Parts: sequence; structure tokens; C-alpha cells
Amino acid sequence: MQPRPHTDLKVGMCGEARITVREEDTANAYGAEGIYVYATPALVGLIESAAQEAVKGHLSEGWGTVGMEIKLKHLAPTPVGMQVVAKAVLQEIDGRRLVYSFEAFDEKEQIAVGVHQRYIVNMERFNQRAQCQPAGKGEEKGG
Repeated sequence: MQPRPHTDLKVGMCGEARITVREEDTANAYGAEGIYVYATPALVGLIESAAQEAVKGHLSEGWGTVGMEIKLKHLAPTPVGMQVVAKAVLQEIDGRRLVYSFEAFDEKEQIAVGVHQRYIVNMERFNQRAQCQPAGKGEEKGG
């Protein structure tokens, strides 16, 4: 029998992640030539980090979370050198599915808002299956 992946997760848990935007975080670096503002894919990574921080230390050893879905409104551009803060709040726990609301701000204004879902996985099993399964196959969710 597998151990429970968590024992003390609670709705309302919060996490935060910060970054100072660098050249490698810009849309230009992600292929949008000539656009030197914070890229949406980089912002998604920051939001995922904030969501993981919310449950850090509250999952059993060997368990972690992987992203399943994100609904993001990227509201404003952020230039290189400006700091961005993402905050995620755990809104729902449905078995191993976690639902977060999030928002992100730069030094000037709110730059993003949305909803993010993550799935609690046994990391060893998840990584083994990821190595062994053809693309698009597998029992575990997320990536």
C-alpha cells in the first residue's frame, strides 16, 4: 500500500516567488524577435514556483506536484531589470488535484492573474513512467 502523499494541506495556503527580469527571460529569448519584455512562458514558470512554495514541506517524502493546466491573463509588459512577484493561493483540494488562484505584479502594476492546477505525484514513479512511456501515454498526469 502506498503512503498518503499529504497529511496537512489546507485551502488558503500561500506561496510566493520572485525574479528580476533578465535578457534570457524576455520574449526575444523565447523566439519573439525584438520584444524585450518578460515572456509569458517565463511568467508561467514563476507562477508554478509560487504554487509549489505554497505546499512545500507539506507533502510526504517522495511526493511532489506537477502542472496540469494554467489559465493566465498576461495583462502588462515588464522590462528587463524590473522585479516580478507571483503569489499563489491554494483554493481547492480534490484528492491529488490542487487548484490555485494566482496573481503577479511588477514594480509598477499587476501583470497577471489566473488559475493553475497541479497534481500530486509520487516522484519516483512519475519519473520512471516519463522515461518509459511513448509521448502522450502514462497513468500520471501533468508535466
